[in-house]
Amino acid sequence: MPPRFTKFQGFGNDYIIFEADQLAEVGDLGSFARRVCSRHYGAGADGIAIAKRSAGSDSDFGVRIFNPDGSEAGMSGNGTRCAASYLYYHELWSGNELRLQTRNGVKRYFLRERANERTFVFESELGQPKFDSASIPMLTDKPEDRVIDYRLNVGTETLQVTALQMGNPNCCIFVEDFEAIDWRRIGPLVETHPHFPERTNVIFVRLRDRANIEERIWERGVGETESSGTCSCAAVVASVIKGKTDRRVDVHAPGGLIPIE
Repeated sequence: MPPRFTKFQGFGNDYIIFEADQLAEVGDLGSFARRVCSRHYGAGADGIAIAKRSAGSDSDFGVRIFNPDGSEAGMSGNGTRCAASYLYYHELWSGNELRLQTRNGVKRYFLRERANERTFVFESELGQPKFDSASIPMLTDKPEDRVIDYRLNVGTETLQVTALQMGNPNCCIFVEDFEAIDWRRIGPLVETHPHFPERTNVIFVRLRDRANIEERIWERGVGETESSGTCSCAAVVASVIKGKTDRRVDVHAPGGLIPIE
């Protein structure tokens, strides 16, 4: 029997959720993710999340996230929120706080609102960002405590980038106009740039004011996407450390409005 799944979306970022025991006979999970996430030949998604009840006391469930290219992500804000929604929707969890073990550590999710049977609002704790080049990881001319406005040669262009680790490597590029920079062309070039040995998410950020930013995302292992929790957090953190915004910011993504503190 084919494995059962439920599909959720968070701000247009869609994930297919499985329970680990349903995939017991699946061999290569990366290959499985590529097939399932295909928009033309599979169910179609920005990734899959696999949930399993934890045996220890540090977390309630473990979640693994796989991208459409078959790679396993360290973390996904929207993917784990979709997994949290799955656990509540199928009555596998009912507490106000849910602790999920990810490859990037335990993250906490607080159910703040359930507007109806299928709609959930969570406050998500995505962890502490890391700024040094070794933690991102990013290969720079010399070790950097913070990678801010680093001059990155991309083809014939030189871009100023601000990079950080937010569960995944993230590279933020601040722009005045999304289309003028041709971000869909630049995104994959930066994602696979030799300076990022584990590849990177690429977030193009446009400042509106100190409480609002806009973003366009080229996600590692996914490509163009409507939104991303980790990328949105990285965009806010980069804006804060550059002194461009306050610490509470509304992020305007194609998939919706994401409030981040």
